[in-house]
Amino acid sequence: MNGTVAIHELTELRNYFAGGTTRPYAFRKQQLLLLKDAVLKHEQDINNALYTDLKKSPEEAYATETGLLLAEINLALKQLHRWMKPKRILPDLVNLPSSGKILADPLGVVLIIAPWNYPLQLSLIPLVGAIAGGNCVVIKPSELAPATSAIIQKMISEIFSPAYIKVVEGDGAAVIPAMMQQFRFDHIFYTGSIPVGKAIYQLAAKELIPVTLELGGKSPAIVEKDADLPVSARRIALGKFANAGQTCVAPDYVLVHEDIAEQFTTTLINTIQNFFGNDAGKSADYGKIINPKRFDQLLGYLKEGEVVYGGITDRASLYFSPTVIKNITPGAAIMKEEIFGPVLPILHFSTREEALAVVNQHPNPLAFYVFTSNAVKEKTWIEQTAFGGGCVNNAVWHFANHRFPFGGVGNSGIGAYHGKYSFKTFTHEKAVMKTPVWFDPAIKYPPFKGKLKWFKRFIH
Repeated sequence: MNGTVAIHELTELRNYFAGGTTRPYAFRKQQLLLLKDAVLKHEQDINNALYTDLKKSPEEAYATETGLLLAEINLALKQLHRWMKPKRILPDLVNLPSSGKILADPLGVVLIIAPWNYPLQLSLIPLVGAIAGGNCVVIKPSELAPATSAIIQKMISEIFSPAYIKVVEGDGAAVIPAMMQQFRFDHIFYTGSIPVGKAIYQLAAKELIPVTLELGGKSPAIVEKDADLPVSARRIALGKFANAGQTCVAPDYVLVHEDIAEQFTTTLINTIQNFFGNDAGKSADYGKIINPKRFDQLLGYLKEGEVVYGGITDRASLYFSPTVIKNITPGAAIMKEEIFGPVLPILHFSTREEALAVVNQHPNPLAFYVFTSNAVKEKTWIEQTAFGGGCVNNAVWHFANHRFPFGGVGNSGIGAYHGKYSFKTFTHEKAVMKTPVWFDPAIKYPPFKGKLKWFKRFIH
């Protein structure tokens, strides 16, 4: 459906959930299988859409979108029975001889709001968790990636009833508030920018709707002077320039020790050329900027420092070359805003305290990367910095490990998902205690005078 949603359409999802259809294990498993089959059936259509929206190659599309989605579905199929199984809880002394269990209870009707930068997997990986959790779902793909939004709409409408899973397209700024004002969702899962995340949070707070916010921030890469420079350069370059830098966990800037700064910069530039050639615009492995508005914002950053590599642009094709910039102007926007594009500032530091002061200007980044061969430095950086998740001697790829919870902290988000953490996000741990009637000691009931010593024995 496109643009607007009538209240009766949302009520259909509420009624479908209330009917209990989504709760059984067999139903959830079957829906996951249907989703997997649809992704495999439409893989070429997905590749075409991702190329249209972001110029992603089939290899990049699989490594960063389709493959991650299929891995998430496969994991859910394998683990779903275990995740759903009630957990037995032993009673405390006060409640003997009761028994207890924790049930993973579906939340109800949930809303998933996806961004444009990884438009397939950031729409459908949360959906896997919502299906596994036994919910009904409304998906709002990003209108800024219209080709991918269209294929998501096509796949979902082919395999699921709109009373179970509904895709809503259109302008998110109009569609989302309209839905939230007329219908109370049981959970909202949003991936995107901090300003929009705050707006979603404010709308949700009016109805006490729980939220998961996967936001962003300025994720630093620290390169100590004992780092392996060739490996560090390769991993930073891959993490930064994949998807033309439009990745929420991409290194936003590099803080490199001054003793190796020139050597690192040279190594990084050589690495970029090895990856994409002298003209990245001709590379099948390099994407484009999503739209002219984003392109113009990135272009403004080039005036805020010295371009030491790249800086070649073509607005007509939305091509923005991999760019390295140094000698940043004090107070520049490039060091205040999340860049979200292929512009990488290089800053120098002489002491850890100096570098940490820069990092702390933008607290709670979504990701943090430190490159060092020294275990003490590694430990110190990890312990001194609050961040969502990160890597030592790597960048970005922690996102792909479904055994990790993925999410932010503080300014970079609320909650986490991937694998079992997605299942937990879309379920409620319902505690249930069952007490037999054949044993009902009078000590539990008034009058309580003279029972204090017994209470102190049993309640501790």
